[in-house]
Amino acid sequence: MRPAGGCRLDAVLHHNWGMTEKEPVYTEAEVTDRLRALPGWYLEDGWIRRVYKTDGWPTTLMLVNAVGYLAEAAYHHPDLSVTWARVTVKLATHSAGGITQKDFDLARQIEDVALWRPAPGGALAGTPNKFVRGGDPR
Repeated sequence: MRPAGGCRLDAVLHHNWGMTEKEPVYTEAEVTDRLRALPGWYLEDGWIRRVYKTDGWPTTLMLVNAVGYLAEAAYHHPDLSVTWARVTVKLATHSAGGITQKDFDLARQIEDVALWRPAPGGALAGTPNKFVRGGDPR
């Protein structure tokens, strides 16, 4: 179908609304293999997940905001479960119907930010609190 001006309608739709082919989805074996690079992350019910423990509500909120910032910057949004001293992150690519490279890339960014600490002996001392740490996944 061609609208006025001679362009194909499917090309216009693709260009204007971002309609693209589905991204490749990893198999369960591929996901398991790739999770080796993300200690603490695990596969459950079609999502890759990570539990972070915090030292309380203020740190939990800071972590949620950091994850939100990364997700919006990436334009890829995880599901979060938030309690007083715990944040659970779940990633899957809904539009592709599974786990894609987007999920692994965002998981890596979240992991690097959530667990970052200043280098020992550097100018930044770092917090003396427990702050954010990896938690038992279940």
